[in-house]
Amino acid sequence: MTTRVQDALEQLKMNGVRITPQRHAILSYLMESMTHPTADEIYRALEPQFPSMSVATVYNNLKMFIEAGMVRELTYGDSSSRFDANVSKHYHVICERCGKIEDFDYPSLTEVENKAEESTGFQVNGVRMELYGLCQNCRVH
Repeated sequence: MTTRVQDALEQLKMNGVRITPQRHAILSYLMESMTHPTADEIYRALEPQFPSMSVATVYNNLKMFIEAGMVRELTYGDSSSRFDANVSKHYHVICERCGKIEDFDYPSLTEVENKAEESTGFQVNGVRMELYGLCQNCRVH
């Protein structure tokens, strides 16, 4: 188990959350997956391991992880939410054909936030930036 997963589980325990095997599996899958999966994809991946687990269990746990600040819900044009366990500041590039999402970071965008605060007087609490195009695989095929 990665240190990141262990740290997250410890944080949950300190907040009084019971760590069930399903919770552990959902969190581990999310933290190890770089694909920004949907709840249904998480369910399908874990269902062989947990045949009695329902999609509702996955949704309820994801909601709890979001409220705990450990997971971010990504809503894009395709109406199905995707989930990201990387809650650090980063941006996304999304394939218009297959829906693949990749993370990227560009520190200069912090300057844009600072400039926006300076010129408007707003306190910027978050930025959502998405770039759309075709991933390498879709460009080739």
